[in-house]
Amino acid sequence: MEEEPGPEQKREGFREKLWEIVFEAETPLGKAFDVVLLWTIALSVIAVMLESVDSVEARWGAQLHLAEWLFTVIFTVEYVLRLWLVRRPLRYALSFFGIVDLLSCLPSYLELFVPGMQTLMVIRILRLLRMFRVLKMIQHVRGADHIMRALLASRAKIFVFFLAVSIFAVLMGTLIYLAESGVAGTKFVNIPVSVYYTIITITTIGFGDMTPTTPLGMFLTSVAGLCGYAILAVPTGIVSAEMVQAARADETTDACPSCGAHGHLPDAKYCRRCGEKFG
Repeated sequence: MEEEPGPEQKREGFREKLWEIVFEAETPLGKAFDVVLLWTIALSVIAVMLESVDSVEARWGAQLHLAEWLFTVIFTVEYVLRLWLVRRPLRYALSFFGIVDLLSCLPSYLELFVPGMQTLMVIRILRLLRMFRVLKMIQHVRGADHIMRALLASRAKIFVFFLAVSIFAVLMGTLIYLAESGVAGTKFVNIPVSVYYTIITITTIGFGDMTPTTPLGMFLTSVAGLCGYAILAVPTGIVSAEMVQAARADETTDACPSCGAHGHLPDAKYCRRCGEKFG
């Protein structure tokens, strides 16, 4: 005759089931949890955006304020639940998604401790911090982990590329300044302004607030514009290559019980993020 599970075993069993719902996305309840949370995040971000519209705030301010506190309570419960379920709460709290989860609910509570009419601007900033909730979507969208890992893997190459483009912009801006500085009424009054113009040209934004008038300045602008098309393709290729490599990896959807990270190989014995041993 099998022995009936004790209170401790029942508690651990309940915690394990709750873990699968909150951190795993392959079970029906786990998928439903992510879908509900995504809709909650989207609605909360829309509410924050509507609060910044004066006419909407004047008419629906009370309702938006009530909805904001409802969202705050939901995100607070979710944050506390995640800290309770992981083996090492501090490690999760200091992770990227742990910080995002904290920022999703912290501003509302900080408003309660900001006294005085002179701090209205501070309160407005705290409200804008709620927009960080949009980052919570990354955590619950399937495949987002591949994109994040590809961006992290290509950060060194992107930095070198960014540095090279910055050097090119400075040199080209200096040349354009030398070509245009002697013209009466020129807007190329110094090198920083000329570098700004070069960056706008390279990125093909082209505000039109500054235009060269000398033949040399036009030629250099044309060169910068043509180079811009080639330059913009480089970071796309770097990230795309890393994404293809990440997609080829045979990964599981299991989450680390310590920090909640996903994307481990089937034979992985340790977490790729925090180093926690599985099993």
